[in-house]
Amino acid sequence: MARIGNHDFPEDRLYDIENQVWYVPLGDGTVRAGFTPLSMTLAGDALVFTPKRVGKPFWREKWFAMVECGKWIGAARAAFDGVLVGYNEQLVAKPILLNRDAFGEGWMAILRPDAADWPGGLATGPDLLPRLTAWYEAESYRDRES
Repeated sequence: MARIGNHDFPEDRLYDIENQVWYVPLGDGTVRAGFTPLSMTLAGDALVFTPKRVGKPFWREKWFAMVECGKWIGAARAAFDGVLVGYNEQLVAKPILLNRDAFGEGWMAILRPDAADWPGGLATGPDLLPRLTAWYEAESYRDRES
């Protein structure tokens, strides 16, 4: 398990390091997605979670959900093209779950990737810690526009 600061990153997930979004493949060809706990620490307390509507397409580097936090307002950007097939209804009512349990109850959406090669470029396994560390130390998140 990779660890950055006080945050553990389970190795059963695929990570979009630049956007701090994790993905877990589900058995039916869909993917569960959420923000990392590190990103939520940097963003502050989540106040509003607004997903795209179910059935709506999204594209790589475009949003599938919007989040308003105490320190940041911005988009959960996708690492691939696809369709939003579901979202965490609990998160709409209680956005703070993003901060309290980002890898569990704070998951954001269920996505259906358009292509089988959707994991290309995502970090996992032995390359996870070096890539996370480089992203964090570069502080590129400070310059990120929503």
